[in-house]
Amino acid sequence: MQVLLIGFAGGLGTLARYFVGLWAGRTLGAAFPYGTFIVNVAGCFLIAFISQLALATTLVSPSLRTVLTTGFMGGLTTYSSFNYESTALLRQGAVATGSLNVVATLVACFVAGLLGITLARRLAGG
Repeated sequence: MQVLLIGFAGGLGTLARYFVGLWAGRTLGAAFPYGTFIVNVAGCFLIAFISQLALATTLVSPSLRTVLTTGFMGGLTTYSSFNYESTALLRQGAVATGSLNVVATLVACFVAGLLGITLARRLAGG
């Protein structure tokens, strides 16, 4: 049953990534990989938040944590897309945009992870 739940959650994460990508492309344009950036930052926040809540409280069981982090966030986050898009920008000569994508993603995802842990600790009282 756990495997099926992980697969189902992964499918939902994949669909979320797809729709965020569509929205970002239409709303923010295609000059920068906004969709990938958004889901990677959101995924870093959510994985940190859920993992911290699972460690600090009984609100998130170990099996639910696995379903959400391995399943949903596994489908949502797109490091491989981030890597491909960044190297493609560099290969196309868009060094500033490719470099901006790498630096902005690393910094924003690191900060999102810290914020997720901080928020979970505040909510969990620890």
